Amino acid sequence: MPISVVDSNASPVDSDPYYIQRVDLAAAFRMTARLDMHEGVANHFSYAVSDDGSQFLVNPFGRHFSSLRASELLLLDARDDSTMDKPNAPDPTAWAIHSAMHRNLPQARCVMHVHSRYVTVLASIEAEGLAPIDQNTMRFFNRVAVDSGFDGMGLGDEAQRLSTTLGDKRILLMGNHGVMVVGETVARAFDELYYFERACGTYIDALQTGKPLRIASDEVAEKTAQQWEDYVGRIGLADAHLREIREILDREEPDYRQ
Repeated sequence: MPISVVDSNASPVDSDPYYIQRVDLAAAFRMTARLDMHEGVANHFSYAVSDDGSQFLVNPFGRHFSSLRASELLLLDARDDSTMDKPNAPDPTAWAIHSAMHRNLPQARCVMHVHSRYVTVLASIEAEGLAPIDQNTMRFFNRVAVDSGFDGMGLGDEAQRLSTTLGDKRILLMGNHGVMVVGETVARAFDELYYFERACGTYIDALQTGKPLRIASDEVAEKTAQQWEDYVGRIGLADAHLREIREILDREEPDYRQ
C-alpha cells in the first residue's frame, strides 16, 4: 500500500482506518477548486484502499470541490453491482468510470478526472498530445495516451474503453472530453494533473500567437522527461507539493480535514 504524505500525528475521525487517505484527497479537491480546474459539482477523484484496487474512496454526488471534507468521501466496492441502488449512491459517471479503472488497473491507486480549461481545449482539437516546447510540455513527452473514441458521457462501454486505453501511462487525454490522471499516491496523481494543465496552457497560448513553435528534438525532450521522473519521484517534488498544499489549507480552510 502506498505511503501517504499526510502527517501521521493527525487525529483520526471516528477511528476511520482510511483517514489519512481521506485527508490527502480532500486537500487535492480543495486546491483543484482554488485553481479553477473543477467544473461545477461534476468531475471526480478516487483512491483505492484495498490491495486489489476494488475498494475505493470517491467524492459524493453533488458536493462542490471547494467544500468537500475528508469524512464525506464515499467508500465503494468496484465489484458491487448494487451500488447505484443504495442510499447516497455516487454520481453515475463517477461510478462507471472509476469503478472500471479500479477493477481493471489495480496499480492505478489514485484516479483523477477533470475537464479543466486548457486540457479540454487540447482534447477538442486535432492534436496527438503536446509538442515539446518547454520544460513542462517535455515532462509528458511520449507519456500521454490519447482516447479518440468518445461516444457520449462516461457510462458503460465508454468507461470500460478508457480503462484499457490508458495502458502503462499516467495521463489519458480524453478526446472531446477532458483528462484522466493516475498515480500510486494522491500526491503523485495531483502533481501530474497540475503540471499537465500548466503544460497544456503553455501549448495553447503558444499556438494562439500564430508564430512557429520552437520544438525541442526528441532526444532533448526524452532526456528532460526522464529528469522530471527523477525529480518528481526520487527527489520528492510531488510529496513536497501536496505537503505545502496541506499547510496552506491547515491555515486557511482547516475544516477540510474533518
